[in-house]
Amino acid sequence: MVRPLPLPARPRPCRCIERGIGPLNAPLLQLAPIVPELILAIGAMALLMYGVFSGEKSSGTVSAAAVVLLIAAGFAVMLIGGTPRSAFGGSFLFDGFARFMKVLAFFGAAITLLMSHDFLKRAGAERFEFPILILLSATGMGVLISAGDLIALYMGLELMSLALYVIASIHRDDLRSTEAGLKYFVLGALSSGMLLYGASLIYGFTGTVSLAGIALALKGGPIGLGLIFGLVFLIAGLAFKISAVPFHMWTPDVYEGAPTPVTAFFAAAPKVAALAIFVRAMVTGFPAATLQWQQIIVFVSLASMALGAFAAIGQSNIKRLMAYSSIGHMGFALVGLAAGTASGVQGVAVYIAIYMVMTLGTFACIIAMRREAGPVETIEDLAGLSRTNPVIAAALAAQLFSLAGIPPLAGFFAKFYVFSAAVDAKLYVLAVVGVLTSAVGCYYYLRVVKIMYFDEPAAPFVPARFEIKAVIVLAALFVTLFVVYPAPLVAAAGAAARSLF
Repeated sequence: MVRPLPLPARPRPCRCIERGIGPLNAPLLQLAPIVPELILAIGAMALLMYGVFSGEKSSGTVSAAAVVLLIAAGFAVMLIGGTPRSAFGGSFLFDGFARFMKVLAFFGAAITLLMSHDFLKRAGAERFEFPILILLSATGMGVLISAGDLIALYMGLELMSLALYVIASIHRDDLRSTEAGLKYFVLGALSSGMLLYGASLIYGFTGTVSLAGIALALKGGPIGLGLIFGLVFLIAGLAFKISAVPFHMWTPDVYEGAPTPVTAFFAAAPKVAALAIFVRAMVTGFPAATLQWQQIIVFVSLASMALGAFAAIGQSNIKRLMAYSSIGHMGFALVGLAAGTASGVQGVAVYIAIYMVMTLGTFACIIAMRREAGPVETIEDLAGLSRTNPVIAAALAAQLFSLAGIPPLAGFFAKFYVFSAAVDAKLYVLAVVGVLTSAVGCYYYLRVVKIMYFDEPAAPFVPARFEIKAVIVLAALFVTLFVVYPAPLVAAAGAAARSLF
């Protein structure tokens, strides 16, 4: 008896079809994590074409459109689902930590653009390329924050940095601006070489460039000397981007020479992205080598806090003072990373969020330092500001008190979270030195306040534009009222930190 052949099994429908998603749309869903970066990159290309065909008169329109694109990218970040996702085989990660840091970075870039247009126009440095370079730099920040391997890390870092080198010297008729761009480029190239050398050593000793793969390769095995060397060079490259000691030498000259809105951008958004990948690389890629990288971070943090506290004392230019202040604050932020715990990373996230608001508010006040003859930058030009412009004087005093870490302003809570994490991790020396250097730093912040409130008034400044006043007032309100309701920021930072552990 001949048995009939069995019928072929009915093929199981694709999961994407079962869920009502067409197979052609499935690859598009895999690109969901990079939608914010696509918005910025495609928008930048479109605005570049518009600017080329419209000429320099289009700079105002391009700047406004760039702000809209940055806001749209920020909303896209928040709208992407809460579950962690990845793209390109794990090279691009999207988790709670990436969401938190990207919103900060895009927000900082948008505020900088709002403050920059009128300043550059008055200085004769208005270019439609400037907002496009900001967009491209923000795209690099997004890639950097989400980097899941060393190749994506380098790509994001260079995309961010190349645009920064150009905008540092955007005022081509100003010798200081040109010099700042050249110094930044030369030293940035050196740091990139160090980072690449470290990445190559790490790849050679682990056999992978993936952060998750590196962590797996190091798990349970000895940490060789070659890998430690690679880790040192990797940290050196990243420390340059956050201007931490001993890779800080570019910061005072570039901050002073670049146009003030560009300096505000350097001090805010790129610091968020660089610190984010610093945390992700150490915590995600090298958990088995925590003891090794913790010692390096402790040294860098101590040196940055000390130099930032003492080197700023004798400064007469307020932008150079803010440069050394930035170096010190990156040292404070690294205290949380040195702890190597979830609470430490939460402290870093809280710190960088508050620091960015304080920095933008302070630089908005510096941008408002303008007389009929042009902008001024020396601290002595603030003499008697409380009598000529009491609102800006009060707002700047609030920012400076917050930067000094005086309670109950937001800066105090930023330092409290990182120092608490250090104490919990038994890094008592680091916490004590942090408190002492904070006390030293109070001197040069309070000196500026003394000049504003007790010295004889200098010539008044011309009235600032509405967007500058808005940033000044909102930043002052944030640092003053943070104590009333800190829960949303602290909770968001905690969720971001837990996504890495």
